Amino acid sequence: MPMQMENQDNAEHEQMVVDESTQILDTQMQEKEETVPQDEEILERSQVFDHTPHKWRSISDIMARLIGVKWVYKVKLNLDGTVQKNKARLVAKGYSQKPGIDYNEMFAPVARLDTIRTLIALAAQKEWSLYQLDVKSAFLNGILKEEVYVEQPQGYDQKNKETKVYKLNKALYGLKQAPRAWYDEIDAYFNNAGFKKSSSEAILYVKTNDTAGIIIVSLYVDDIIYTGSCPKLLEEFKKDMMQHYEMTDLGLLHHFLGMGVVQTDRYIFIHQKKYAIKLLEKFGMKDCKSVAIPLVVNEKLCKEDGSEAANESEFKTDSRELALLDCHKTRCNVCI
Repeated sequence: MPMQMENQDNAEHEQMVVDESTQILDTQMQEKEETVPQDEEILERSQVFDHTPHKWRSISDIMARLIGVKWVYKVKLNLDGTVQKNKARLVAKGYSQKPGIDYNEMFAPVARLDTIRTLIALAAQKEWSLYQLDVKSAFLNGILKEEVYVEQPQGYDQKNKETKVYKLNKALYGLKQAPRAWYDEIDAYFNNAGFKKSSSEAILYVKTNDTAGIIIVSLYVDDIIYTGSCPKLLEEFKKDMMQHYEMTDLGLLHHFLGMGVVQTDRYIFIHQKKYAIKLLEKFGMKDCKSVAIPLVVNEKLCKEDGSEAANESEFKTDSRELALLDCHKTRCNVCI
C-alpha cells in the first residue's frame, strides 16, 4: 500500500512538471508572436493563427521585386474632336517585371471587328437598339494572383513612412498581368449571372429566357456593348452591372473603336468621319473639292510623268492608313 501511494505521488509530480513546462512554452510562443518586427507587417495577418509552414519574405527580397509607378496624363476627345475630359492615371512601370517571377498569364482576348460588325448587322435586322457601358478604371477590379509590391506614388508619400511600400491586392494599369486579371474577373461575373460564352468568340456572351427573350453582350477591354429583344432584360442587366462595378451609362451606342454609329428606327449607319478628316488634314486635302470617283476620267497614266520618286516608307504608311479607312472597320464590302 505505501508503495502504491508513492507511485501515485511521483506520477502527480511528473504531470505538474509537464504542465508547467507547457505553460512556459506557450508564454514564450505568445511573446514571440507579439514581438514581430514592424518591417514584417506586410505578411498576412492569418500567419499568427496558421501553423502550417510559411515562407517569410525578407526586406531585401521585397526590394528586389519592387515596381515603380508614375502618373500619366491624357486628354480624352469626343467623336467630333472636342475635349471631353482630362485624365490622370497612376500607372505601374511594368517593363521591369520578370516573367515567371512577377507574372505568369498575361493574354486577354478582346472583341474582333468582325464580331462587332455582325452584332450591329443583327441588331439592324431585328430592329433592336444597341447600348453602351464604360467601366471606370476596369483594370483596378482585377484580383492579382501573384505578390506585387509598388513604391509610394509621387505626391502621395506618407510622412515618416517614406521607406514603406505597398502590396497590391488588385491590379494596376501598366502591370503585365492586369488585362488577364480583369478578363478573369469579368468572365467570372458573366458566368455567375447566367450568361453562356460563345465557343468561337471568347468575349461574346449570350443569355436567353423563355419568357423575357435574349440579350447579347460583347466586350472590348472596358467598353461593353449590348443588345437584345426585351427592354426589361436590358435594363436589369445594366442595373446589375452598375451595382457590381463603377460604370458610366453612355446610352445608345454612338462611338466604338473609332467608328461612329447612328441609330434610327429604320437603320443603323456606321462611319469614320473623324478619321477621314484626320487623313485629309495630313495629306493637305481638307479644302479640296470632292469627286464622285477616285480617278479623273480622261487622265492618261504614264511611267515617267516628270514628278519626283515617291518615298517608299511614306507610301506604305499612307496606303495602310487608307486601308484602315476603307475596309478595316466600316467598308467590309470592299475588303481585298
